[in-house]
Amino acid sequence: MDYLGEQLAPGKLGHFFIYLSLVSSLVATVSYFLSAQSKNTESANDPIAIGWKKLARLSFIIESISVLSIFVVLFYIIHNHRFEYKYAWQHSSLSLEFKYLLACFWEGQEGSFLLWSTWHCVLGLVLIKTAKNWEAPVMTVISFAQLCLATMIAGLYFFGHKMGSNPFELLRDSGVLDNAPALHLEMNPANALRPDYLSFIKDGNDLNPLLQNYWMVIHPPVLFLGFASSIVPFAYAIAGLWKKQNGVSVAADPIAIGWIKPALPWALFCMAFLFTGIMMGAKWAYESLNFAGYWAWDPVENASLVPWIVIVAGVHTLLIYKSTGRALQATYLFFVLGFVLVLYSTFLTRSGILGDTSVHSFTDLGMNAQLYLFLYTFLWGSAILTAKDKKGKLFFAASAIVMLLLSGFISIPAIAFISMFGGLGALCYNIFSQPSVVKEEEKGSSREFFMFIGSLVLFLSALVIIAITSVPVINKVFNAKIAMPEKIVHFHNSIQIFVAIIIATLSGTAQYLRYKQTSLEFFRKKILIPLIVSAIISFLALQFGDINFTQEGVGFMAAIWIAVALSIFTIVANFSYIWLGIKGDLKVAGASVAHFGFGLVLLGILISSSKKEVLSNNINGIPVALGENENPMENLTLIKGVPTSMSKYTLTYETDSMHPKKQQWYYKIRFQGKESGDDFVLHPDAFVNYKGNEGLMANPSSKHYWTHDVFTYITSLPNPEKTTDTSTFRNQWIQEGDTIFYSNGFIIMEKLVSRDSIPQPGFNPQDSATAATFKVYSKYNTTYTTDKALLINKSGQLQSYPDTVYAEGLVLKLNKVNGHKVEAGIKDSNSIMKYITLKAYKFPMINLLWVGILFTVIGTLMSMARRIIQNKKKGGLKSSASGVA
Repeated sequence: MDYLGEQLAPGKLGHFFIYLSLVSSLVATVSYFLSAQSKNTESANDPIAIGWKKLARLSFIIESISVLSIFVVLFYIIHNHRFEYKYAWQHSSLSLEFKYLLACFWEGQEGSFLLWSTWHCVLGLVLIKTAKNWEAPVMTVISFAQLCLATMIAGLYFFGHKMGSNPFELLRDSGVLDNAPALHLEMNPANALRPDYLSFIKDGNDLNPLLQNYWMVIHPPVLFLGFASSIVPFAYAIAGLWKKQNGVSVAADPIAIGWIKPALPWALFCMAFLFTGIMMGAKWAYESLNFAGYWAWDPVENASLVPWIVIVAGVHTLLIYKSTGRALQATYLFFVLGFVLVLYSTFLTRSGILGDTSVHSFTDLGMNAQLYLFLYTFLWGSAILTAKDKKGKLFFAASAIVMLLLSGFISIPAIAFISMFGGLGALCYNIFSQPSVVKEEEKGSSREFFMFIGSLVLFLSALVIIAITSVPVINKVFNAKIAMPEKIVHFHNSIQIFVAIIIATLSGTAQYLRYKQTSLEFFRKKILIPLIVSAIISFLALQFGDINFTQEGVGFMAAIWIAVALSIFTIVANFSYIWLGIKGDLKVAGASVAHFGFGLVLLGILISSSKKEVLSNNINGIPVALGENENPMENLTLIKGVPTSMSKYTLTYETDSMHPKKQQWYYKIRFQGKESGDDFVLHPDAFVNYKGNEGLMANPSSKHYWTHDVFTYITSLPNPEKTTDTSTFRNQWIQEGDTIFYSNGFIIMEKLVSRDSIPQPGFNPQDSATAATFKVYSKYNTTYTTDKALLINKSGQLQSYPDTVYAEGLVLKLNKVNGHKVEAGIKDSNSIMKYITLKAYKFPMINLLWVGILFTVIGTLMSMARRIIQNKKKGGLKSSASGVA
């Protein structure tokens, strides 16, 4: 049947490029693998390896063009609101602004996988130009990852099982319209759709309101760039294990070559962009979610943080190995786990398993088995590839096949879980089978010793976070009943505060130590001035900064004080090292700048969290319905037009408006300082999350100062379904000075003014206007004056304009005029009172966090640029490895 209005050409084109991407990524993987199998020391001497490499490059370029084309075609469908395609209908609507159409692209799982694949293509093209002798083994890994991602959007059926979810699926083929009888032909046994069904679909399902924020346009691409780039240090590590090339002895060459030099800039790149993406998400939460802050230890937040922590540990152990030949096995482990944890976090967020514990997770699209195979194949494939000899490869291959068959035939989740981590165990066995370059133990006074301690602490911190985050997975897989900590935020904070103490200490001191060994006199001379300065600043901050977080006990508060002091020490020590240790040479200051920024981040987190102050204490005692996580004593109810005291401010709920097409309300709240003279307006908004079951959601609004933020969001609104006004006007003839009684007090009409010959356009000489001034006296000793009740007599037609006193539920209007008397109409109803309930915080020194993030990223990128320049000055990468193609 031909369906009217459908545009099928984009979908067919998209399908073609998906299949082309799948095939070309497979060809690239096989070709790069065969090229990497060259037995010659230099692949230039092997024409067969050269031929395979050329085919692999061509295939990867075709793959990249295909992925870019898929991206363009899908965006064309979304931008042009082609609702005959399920993806466009499910994630967009006609009312969306252009910038949010990009957010529609990566709201769905298919789009996010495509974004990930796009970044892999970009990174792969750069590596083809820069990886030189390491191109073939490194690109084998990346091409295989592309093959796995291509299956995620293929939507093909194999032996009755669907592989992936195709973003170009037609709405009529998706089953969404099966329960819409109006779109089907009557008396049709096949339940066929009407040929003109598309004319009945007036709009799309819309983008989740939580994502309609400019941060969601820029946050996911940066975050996925960080995720995607984690594969590069992983690929170099696998290539080093595969080709048995870890670099030469430090005694022979102080700079280890092998895969270390090219991997280091990429590890720094991943570290910078993954951190930026995570912190963009924190900024989005701060500006757009009612988390009451920027971090809530949400499981999906944790799943993105943990790989970054492990990669940071890997960067530091790699620097140790590059300079001393130590920590090779740890470097392998951290880079491998960094990427594996990215895959695991993908499984957590996209399997739907965190649906009950996180506000971020996707719903299950039936790709759990495929996500499992993604992880399984990478782990066991890497173990087989990096095995020491043929016997090891055969053993691991047989183990992988047996465990996969057990997982498939027995269909017990625990078996699948164990078999997947069996692959990780096999890969770790290969890693710890690597010989150590340096046999003797490092000195306790050396820089590498403390760097390794810091890396180990970071790794243990990551293990704790991911263990708690994985509790829902463990409960589901092993049918366990492990309870999550009741106060999850404090649980994480109580552990990570000690991690912060250790890392802050090491970040300030390690750079003043020398590799291999440091004399006590040298260290004391270098560290003395920063130590004294930071001690003075810390004393002043703790003495006069009022940093007292007593909610969780004296012990936790003492830990915060120690962490604050050591964060200040990190800042001072690194600033001092830049100007005293390296004489202001910014070309080599990247690490110090990054550590300086990290000190600011820690200090900003500690102060803004420990000194966070609730401003919205409920002093007026108005009870309203609140969410289950809200304390009624920390939420202030504002009645429209009524000034209300809150801490050092007087708040007035002035105006409101509603989105023309959605259940979204916008508010104007004026803040006036009682003593400071501040006068500013905040514009929080709230909406009903019609695409979820969260109920009322809120977008906060903040006033930013150099020293603090005033942060507020809506926590309650009148229910429109329960505030229908069924009361009627009570009419009464009155004149100036007369009194009218209502349920909560009385009203006096103070003044009555009538005019004719109104000098306004559109009025005739015989037209007139009458205005009344009423004063309302409430039994609660409050008074209100209103003078906006008007009666216009225009060409013999009476037009009444009422005025409302929302605080008292009163509506006043003029019906008729007879000399000095008017017939006034009074409506007395509780249903017309407009109010909002809000929560307000003061976040002190929050800007330290945002500025610290900037310095951390800049310092990391400075280090990356320096390593790239150093590599180029060495005349390019020359591997001593035999067989590296």
